[in-house]
Amino acid sequence: MPTKIGMVSLGCPKNQVDAELLMHTLHREGFELNQDPALADVVIINTCGFIESAKQEAIDNILEYITLKKEGRIKKIIVTGCLAERYRREISEEMPEVDAIVGIGSNAEIADIVRDTLHDKKVYRFGEKCELPLEGGRILSTLPFYAYLKIAEGCDNCCSYCAIPSIRGRFRSRPMENVLEEARWLAGRGVKELVVVAQDTTKYGQDLYGEYKLAELLRNLAQIDGFRWIRVLYAYPERITDELLDVIASEPKIAKYLDIPLQHCDEEILRAMNRPGNRQELTSLIAHVREKVPGITLRTSLIAGFPGETEENFTHLCEFVKETEFDRLGCFAYSQEDGTPAGQREDQVDEQVRTDRAELVMEEQMTIMARKNEEKIGSSILCVVEGFDRYGECFFGRSEADAPDIDGKVFFSSKNKLAVGQFVTVRVDDVMDLDLIGVVTDEHPE
Repeated sequence: MPTKIGMVSLGCPKNQVDAELLMHTLHREGFELNQDPALADVVIINTCGFIESAKQEAIDNILEYITLKKEGRIKKIIVTGCLAERYRREISEEMPEVDAIVGIGSNAEIADIVRDTLHDKKVYRFGEKCELPLEGGRILSTLPFYAYLKIAEGCDNCCSYCAIPSIRGRFRSRPMENVLEEARWLAGRGVKELVVVAQDTTKYGQDLYGEYKLAELLRNLAQIDGFRWIRVLYAYPERITDELLDVIASEPKIAKYLDIPLQHCDEEILRAMNRPGNRQELTSLIAHVREKVPGITLRTSLIAGFPGETEENFTHLCEFVKETEFDRLGCFAYSQEDGTPAGQREDQVDEQVRTDRAELVMEEQMTIMARKNEEKIGSSILCVVEGFDRYGECFFGRSEADAPDIDGKVFFSSKNKLAVGQFVTVRVDDVMDLDLIGVVTDEHPE
């Protein structure tokens, strides 16, 4: 019987794409993929190691499968991904039950690594980061109607709080013809929503072509039959061009949605973060984006409690959130990361203060989002069906304003049975917390 492989993928969509490439390689090599990792022979834990909470989640998962291994329910444990790349020695020393620790540059060798562990060999393999496979077949792990399209890997921005450049290496774009070929394959598999991701999508193409190519890529993606929404995440503010905004505004398939991680607005803190801009420039940028793309949904992420952040700096951030009124926003307490310039600073903000500040920002944002949702009552929105809520006895899904696994849901009733991946028009009748509630008025909108 073939060896059963279980995959646990943690963290961001970019890491999820890596896991899908790993699964395809293993399937091609004759291994059997098991949806329930606890029932597999070998469990691969594809970890995130970006911030403290992600590291803890990864460690908790590893410990859970170590317990299953001790109970004899699984045979081998392989740790891949960012935590493995970043904390290889610590995992080896503190978790001797792990059979293989694999850096991202050795992902292509995963089949041989599995075989080695099954022959009771301990594997410790770390190829060059640039060897991480960006091309190849994938076994999709998302709902069947949407998929992530990773257009680049690595990062050159070198924000002072971030370990990603040291974990993932330099920014490197995929050739456009390869990206488009994969997109056509995804469309052929029935994918209706394409989510474009990279550490910095707006830098796409600069290393290969000498100029930003995201706008051109989006125009080409929009020509592919089958896609209904093409969504862009992780757009760096300094690289949002008018050409990009014009494509978003003019192409019907490009979702009127943009994720722009700003991290802060105070100029003093932004300089300390090694990020450009200031409050006035960011305010002008957001106003310009909204002017160029009417009705666009804007999402951002912020960091509260960065080293040296004073009450005045934090007040500027709160004022910015209140004045700008982002449609979607996540604020995180600063995480002191090993090996980063910010992590080595002596003026660290007290951990409880960081947490309290992040919560204050989110309280303000919840008020903004609740009001924006109230304003949608009576309107009709296009939604994609994600499933049926047996407890609420209604269907649920997302609108164009909601990215998968990040934003809110729309709950709606229908006289007829709906299929996952079906697009419907929903009249919004009410709100529940930060979600919308409505009824289907058109089951087959154009």
